[in-house]
Amino acid sequence: MTPGLALPAEALLPALDYASVAIFALTGALVASRSQLDIVGFIFVACLTAVGGGTLRDVMLDRPPLWTSDPVLLLVAAVAAVLVFFGAHRLESRYRALEWLDAFALAVAVPAGVGVALAEGLGWPVVLVMGMVTGCMGGLMRDVVCNEVPLVLKQGELYVTCAFCGAGVAVLLGGVGAEGWQALLGCALVTLILRAGSLRFGWRLPVYKARPPRPGSPKR
Repeated sequence: MTPGLALPAEALLPALDYASVAIFALTGALVASRSQLDIVGFIFVACLTAVGGGTLRDVMLDRPPLWTSDPVLLLVAAVAAVLVFFGAHRLESRYRALEWLDAFALAVAVPAGVGVALAEGLGWPVVLVMGMVTGCMGGLMRDVVCNEVPLVLKQGELYVTCAFCGAGVAVLLGGVGAEGWQALLGCALVTLILRAGSLRFGWRLPVYKARPPRPGSPKR
């Protein structure tokens, strides 16, 4: 069983949630700009992206979704959407900005999910899953709704792997007796370094390659 977070690290969880919501909302609004939606569409996609992963995490853990008890999170997402609606045209490449903002959002959201699972005193498999769900599902919802190729599933690119490794580092650090905040910091750094390396240096994992059947093998 992974030990729970110490009190100082638990105090970081609201800040992680707010940062995750704000940055993911910016990415949602950028995708909305690529789809040329109106301002209500911007706000909808931004809110979906911002709270989607955290909502799924909370439902899976049988907790009330965070934004139902703290609606200010939705206001933060809406403000981010409005800012992008009036300012996205100033960006040289909205897609490149989306990729990098999404990388920072992932590096905040994964430790937010990990922190909640650790604070609940859950085992390491659940910690890993909650980190990945919180970090990846909001962006996946965003891209599916806006008919974009999901960044989560982009061929060979490190994304879910970053979330998995970041959450795994938090579990390992907790297992060797690190403080809760140290586990979350390690999680954030590993997640960001891997994702940034994928974007900047093209780090990839091998992908499955279909091979022709051997001669004489039965057709399926």
